Amino acid sequence: MTTVARTAETTAVATPVRTHRPRHRLDWRLRFAALSLIWGFSFLLIKVGTEAYAPFQVTLGRLLFGTAVLAVAMAVKRERLPRGARTWAHLTVAALLLNALPFSLFAYAELTIPSTLAGICNATSPLWGMALSLVALSEDRPTRVRVAGLGIGFVGVLTVLGAWQGFSGLDATGTGLALLASLSYAVGWIYVRRTLGGARESHLSLTGAQLLLATAQLAVVTPLFTSAPDGFHWVPVLAIVALGALGTGFAVLVQYGLVAEVGPTTGQMVTYFVPVIATGAGVAVLGESLSWSTPVGAVIVVLGAVLTQARGRRG
Repeated sequence: MTTVARTAETTAVATPVRTHRPRHRLDWRLRFAALSLIWGFSFLLIKVGTEAYAPFQVTLGRLLFGTAVLAVAMAVKRERLPRGARTWAHLTVAALLLNALPFSLFAYAELTIPSTLAGICNATSPLWGMALSLVALSEDRPTRVRVAGLGIGFVGVLTVLGAWQGFSGLDATGTGLALLASLSYAVGWIYVRRTLGGARESHLSLTGAQLLLATAQLAVVTPLFTSAPDGFHWVPVLAIVALGALGTGFAVLVQYGLVAEVGPTTGQMVTYFVPVIATGAGVAVLGESLSWSTPVGAVIVVLGAVLTQARGRRG
């Protein structure tokens, strides 16, 4: 895919063509590392949040704080929300596919699977995107390398899940939800490319509107499927605040700056560091167990995802 590959902890919108690349005081490599850490730790934060609050409540909280960060950024830059019913209609669908649905699916998945597995499932998004783009995007034609990457990536998924052991000890529902969340991202990216690729509004304007719509969607759904929390729990609340303000709001702003400065090819490489950090965080902080197949499979998944983004001679 030619757009920036976005993970569970970001918001995908069309990327306008930039005529110049702004320079920042902080070196892009440091911002790249910070973004990788933020998104990698997001799966740990989801796990902590769901220890005290329902998945929909966690998702609504992260969207509220993420939207607040973008609202402040829009006010500082004097950006306005997009205009036009057609744009808002497309953003409503994008908000569902790229925010409300996958965020909720990951939160539900982590009720029964470790954050390490959720982070690795998230890394399959480029694989789903590659598979879908072959039939949905006429400009994305298969090459030998990219098709090989698709096959390698899904071998990695089977390795992580322990297919040769009959998936024993694996919660099928939770894993399925995490993989479905990654698929939702891929469908959303393709939808955005086909409908908002030529949008005149800035990223900030489009993303601010998208997160606002996703927040509204969760605000409707959450009261219908959850009951009031049984109390206030400091650690889970702080996790949700960090998940929204840092992982959903601030991270998007950092990502846009990276893409504008170093281009989408380099910017999307963040995706491949996320499962590594998510695995390390889950093991070191939450004490989650780790068999040899998890890191080995994760490496294979990332290798496959990298190859699906390669450009070369068509096969």
